[in-house]
Amino acid sequence: MPRHYAIVPAAGSGARFGAEKPKQYLDLLGRPLIFHTLAALTAHPAIERVWVVLSPDDAEWSRHDWLALGPKLETVRCGGATRAASVTNGLRAAAMAAADDDWILVHDAARPCLSAAMLDALVAGLADDPVGGLLAVPVADTLKRADAAQRVAATEPRDGLWQAQTPQMFRYGRLLEALENCPVVTDEAGAIEALGLAPKLVRGDSTNLKVTYPADLALAAMILRARQ
Repeated sequence: MPRHYAIVPAAGSGARFGAEKPKQYLDLLGRPLIFHTLAALTAHPAIERVWVVLSPDDAEWSRHDWLALGPKLETVRCGGATRAASVTNGLRAAAMAAADDDWILVHDAARPCLSAAMLDALVAGLADDPVGGLLAVPVADTLKRADAAQRVAATEPRDGLWQAQTPQMFRYGRLLEALENCPVVTDEAGAIEALGLAPKLVRGDSTNLKVTYPADLALAAMILRARQ
């Protein structure tokens, strides 16, 4: 049976957030934001190991206590200049444990509200899938395309449009091949698509938000408090 592993790229600076430290280390309910992200992954029984890909010069990680996350957690200091580079380096580091047919779940460090139910749906929904796929939600809002003056240039039809989330789950060997062949992508599904394959969309939940701006951090706190 194929095993399940997770990779969390956490080498980014979080520049859009505008904080003094990388956003993955900002306080969220008394813990670093990334602690909640990692807790969801390490607690899931299907996931055997979680690799956190840090920047080589990350000085913040060692200032926090991660022991509560248990023995599944492992850090590798091989983060790159882009998300794709960090994931690729993380995959190479995982070669000591992962076989080509094992599943890799790549999850954003700044998505702290991932639930066990979402992970259950992803793992079950892709168990027999020949390609793999990702959590996503159908686009609900009307989409406007802007011109150079930030005026509406067009209204885009939203039929069939989904907002990609993470985790994104693909076979180890294929994902490494895809990212090595197409390193200029914003997510793993994009690299798989570049191979001519069609990842499966597994319906997620809008609470699986990515913390990008300060208001998102407050919303994540509300979501986690409600679950408690």
